[in-house]
Amino acid sequence: MDRTTPARDDIRATRDALRHVAVHIAARARSQSTGRFSLRVTPGGFGTPEFGPTHRRIRISGATMLVEDDAPGASSSVAVEMDGATLADLATAAGVDLSAALDVGHDTPPLGDVHAPLSVDRDAARHLAAWLDRSVQALDRLVTVHPAPAPTGATVARLWPEHFDVASDLAAGGTRANVGGSAGDGFHDEPYLYVGPWTDERPGGGTYWNAPFGAVLAASNAPDVDAAVAFFTEGLRRLAG
Repeated sequence: MDRTTPARDDIRATRDALRHVAVHIAARARSQSTGRFSLRVTPGGFGTPEFGPTHRRIRISGATMLVEDDAPGASSSVAVEMDGATLADLATAAGVDLSAALDVGHDTPPLGDVHAPLSVDRDAARHLAAWLDRSVQALDRLVTVHPAPAPTGATVARLWPEHFDVASDLAAGGTRANVGGSAGDGFHDEPYLYVGPWTDERPGGGTYWNAPFGAVLAASNAPDVDAAVAFFTEGLRRLAG
């Protein structure tokens, strides 16, 4: 770990808090308005696309939650520091109903104690935001170096709140694969990139396919966008034959 990398315990605690905010604040806000819950990587973190008649959005920048409205003649931006705040506090600021049912997939984290203070380390939040940004930059570039054929193309890079990862899927020959970057989870504690084929094919042999669902590359082995694109491209090259 170099001097600029936050302590692993701070990263874990912050990641857990941000995942809960992603699911139970940002995704809830969008779902309660539109029925959709996927998010986007945004400057300094993540958030919702604009939604509703006032073009509202919930955005996480570092350790701060911003609630932004762009209503004609009445635009506003409200900031809430998340460290020490509770989910109940954030829900009030975001206008979210925590009592409503929410299902964002089988990995939806439980709501838990909505009055428990969140632990969000500012440096750890920036560290995770930088990783998500690097991942989405790599996905954006991947579309240019590995264009997927019409009509399916490549899906929009979305941040899936229940997994706290940003991902797209692309065609590789006759196979499609999920490609993305995770902030870390129970499978792999360190943030990582992954290529997950939709089939059981693992062509090419060697050590590339090193996970039950495909291939992973730890963040420490992907120091820049070029390295991330190279990892993604290798997996798609193998799948395309």
